[in-house]
Amino acid sequence: MQAQIDQYTTEINAFSPANAEELEAFRIKFLGTKGIIKDLFEQFKNVGPEEKRTFGKVLNQFKQLAEAKYNELKEATDLGLKTQDLGLDLTLPGDGFAVGSRHPLSLIRTEIIDIFKRLGFVVAEGPEIEDDWHNFSALNFPEEHPARDMQDTFFIKKNHGKDDIALRTHTSSVQVRMMENGKPPFRAIMPGRVYRNEAISARAHCFFHQVEGLYIDENVSFSDLKQTLYHFVQELYGEGTKVRFRPSYFPFTEPSAEMDISCTICKGAGCNMCKYTGWVEILGCGMVDPNVLENCGIDSAKFTGFAFGMGIERIANLKYVIRDLRLFSENDVRFLKQFQADII
Repeated sequence: MQAQIDQYTTEINAFSPANAEELEAFRIKFLGTKGIIKDLFEQFKNVGPEEKRTFGKVLNQFKQLAEAKYNELKEATDLGLKTQDLGLDLTLPGDGFAVGSRHPLSLIRTEIIDIFKRLGFVVAEGPEIEDDWHNFSALNFPEEHPARDMQDTFFIKKNHGKDDIALRTHTSSVQVRMMENGKPPFRAIMPGRVYRNEAISARAHCFFHQVEGLYIDENVSFSDLKQTLYHFVQELYGEGTKVRFRPSYFPFTEPSAEMDISCTICKGAGCNMCKYTGWVEILGCGMVDPNVLENCGIDSAKFTGFAFGMGIERIANLKYVIRDLRLFSENDVRFLKQFQADII
């Protein structure tokens, strides 16, 4: 029996079928119900008790060899038939995968965060569905303020009171949550998506992205605010970018200002983007109103602070010269491919 097994082992190892028919003949010969392995197990019944242990192990190894050889050849044969039917040539080099790219808003968001992180700001986040207190009341919005109107805000539940629930209109609500749940000093930025009830056009959208910042400590001044934002502009748009502050009004800051930079497209000469003024507004800012500090349980006689907020889309417009806000959310691959070079 051992001589038979050795002979069949050599035959199995050397077997290489030319087609599926030869492989099937191999299966029937060795693994079929009337095959060689079945016959060897019949002969094994006649082996003496003293030799059963030895021959049993050899016979099982032989069976496993035949099954493994068949399964290996079967898989290879099936693959060959499939590729032949599909007209595939596996010797040809494969097709490359298209390289992805990061979304321009993600690129700008990351760059803004990195700049402020180097200044010691941490990142804070909050819910996109907010109540009246965090979105309006704590931020000094009076009840008659137009932002509370359904024409400007997406309300989910509106009871004309503190139970009003809406999609947040700014990430300032995260500032309120931070001030309520912690103690000064605070130095943080709040990136996130916000919602406004506006008609979608090349210059406006019903949702967009903001990065807001908050710094509260003792003896914080408007000059600290100006120097922080000036440094940010130089880092983002390059040295030599001019900056100016214009007086403005926001319910949650006093005094308030809007910050303009020299147009990065026309370099101040005048174009459609800057409406031929040479200047483009990029953010609003100001000193945190004492009422807001008191609303959040912070002693306004001891602490002062500044806040600012910018639209990421506006920053991206100037950085990449994109004139239609709708491109950011239409998932047009032709548009997104332009930013492949910015992959990190």
